[in-house]
Amino acid sequence: MRRNVSALSHIRALPKGSARVKRFLSGKKYIPFTYKMLVPYLVLVLLTDIAVGYISFTMLVQSRTEMAETNIRTALEQTRNNIVYQMDEIKRMSNSLFLNTNFQNALQFRGDIVENMLKMRDDIVPYMKSPLQLYGNKLRLVLYPVNDSMLEIPGDDMTQPIGRSDYYVLSYRNIEHAEWFRSIASLNQDNIWIQIETDRELGNLSYFRKLVNSSGAPSVIGYVRVTARFDELLGNFDTFPIERGIALRLLDKATGTSVYERGEASGDARDGSYLLLTEDIPGSNFVIETRVPRSYLSQDASRMQRVIETVCLISFLVMAFIGYLVARLSGKKMKRIVTLVQSFQEGNFHKRIGFTGNDEFVFIADAFNRMARSIQELIRNVYEQGIHKKQAELDALQAQISPHFLYNTLSTIGSLANLGEADKVTQMVHGLSRFYRLTLNEGQVDISLDKEVEQVKTYLDIQRVKYADAFRVYYDIDPDILHIPVIKLILQPFVENIFKHAWFGESIAIRLTGKRLGDRIELKVIDNGIGMRPDTLRAMRSGSPDPTGYGLRNVEERIKLRYGNDYGIRIGSHYGAGTTVQLILPIDNAEIREDKGA
Repeated sequence: MRRNVSALSHIRALPKGSARVKRFLSGKKYIPFTYKMLVPYLVLVLLTDIAVGYISFTMLVQSRTEMAETNIRTALEQTRNNIVYQMDEIKRMSNSLFLNTNFQNALQFRGDIVENMLKMRDDIVPYMKSPLQLYGNKLRLVLYPVNDSMLEIPGDDMTQPIGRSDYYVLSYRNIEHAEWFRSIASLNQDNIWIQIETDRELGNLSYFRKLVNSSGAPSVIGYVRVTARFDELLGNFDTFPIERGIALRLLDKATGTSVYERGEASGDARDGSYLLLTEDIPGSNFVIETRVPRSYLSQDASRMQRVIETVCLISFLVMAFIGYLVARLSGKKMKRIVTLVQSFQEGNFHKRIGFTGNDEFVFIADAFNRMARSIQELIRNVYEQGIHKKQAELDALQAQISPHFLYNTLSTIGSLANLGEADKVTQMVHGLSRFYRLTLNEGQVDISLDKEVEQVKTYLDIQRVKYADAFRVYYDIDPDILHIPVIKLILQPFVENIFKHAWFGESIAIRLTGKRLGDRIELKVIDNGIGMRPDTLRAMRSGSPDPTGYGLRNVEERIKLRYGNDYGIRIGSHYGAGTTVQLILPIDNAEIREDKGA
């Protein structure tokens, strides 16, 4: 079970591709998918708010414009009705004089001054004062009798604005030669509305008609002129806010001239900057014209625009906040899923994720969990098979080393026994026993470097029985690396090859060195033997089968099986000058931690 757990931890350290993927992902700016979806959502909300705001603004402006136009039309109709009513009242006033026979007879009376005075007091003035008292507005009622014997009654100064209702009796001679009168007489006009004398300057309008004798042969007995103020004829101007650009005019259709104006309208109504409204006054040549600026019709547009913009902005912020909350809640779940995926990339299949509810995230989490369990089980099975296979190969290679040494040692012991060298036989048997005790190492694959050196020394002690003092051994190993675990029997085969293949002459020197190189250690086995020819060295480096390179290939394969292809053996040799074998091993390794239970 310990091996299974450590195997999974070893798997996490192996895949360099996962680390590269992680670095690649960490190098890119990570934007959660939910926030990416938030962007088009906010764009859609913004476009919707803009569309709704624009439509609302357009409809409100149109509604306000129609309402303002309706109000102006209503006010214009009221003004028309008011002036028609006022004009009708004035006509009825004149009719009361025109149809009054006593009034007609009084106008034709001729007597002395006293009689005429009494006639005017009793039959003319009362009929003139009576309608003025009944009429609510201020009028000037002027009578122009043709009868020369009639006395004149002057009233207020007619060149001044009408301040009160007043009546006048003036001689026909006052208008007989006036241009406006002759124009009326030449056209035989009667019952007309006209501006005469100071009416235009004072803002007045006069109603002029003949008085005809209804008894006997028809004849003109006088003229009546009723003058009224335009502002009283038109009524209240509060519905026409002149100060806001609205212009009101009374036009004479016959001449096309304006007889009265209130307000100023700059520009031409045909350019679309004004709304032109007109109302004809029945029974006259006058028409009321109103010019309403478009800006007045849409006077509340700016305020409504600000209100709608504020409402749309609040709506957008509320919808954005809701979208952010939804994205944040969904993003947390997505982040947990991404974290799980990254753990898978790193080789960690122990993590699980659990969501509550019944949505897509729950199904994704369940699928991930099932996949993780399946992958974890698959890796455990496959990796255990690989570990077992690798261990079997390693054990097989390990087993190949001992027999050769055992055969050679037993052969030497046999020779010494035949020669009767009992003491040497005993020494070699004890040395062989100690050597194999270190080799077995309680079944462990790894051995500390100092134990490996001790095993080499034991082997050399065995060889020393055979060769006495014919070889010298030197040790130069850094004490700081003696505790580092290495696989066993990686130095002895090379020392053994020195006695088999490198020795020539009467003696040989052997040197063992060891030092730390960063996160690695370097071990060397150096001799001053005969060395190897270049072709033999090339054959060994290329892996060609060679009995002299058996131990080399064996150790090389074990190192690579145990530590990986980054570690192994290098050989340097000069024929006649000796050989150096360099071993590069890791200081820390997952396989070593596994066997140590770390």
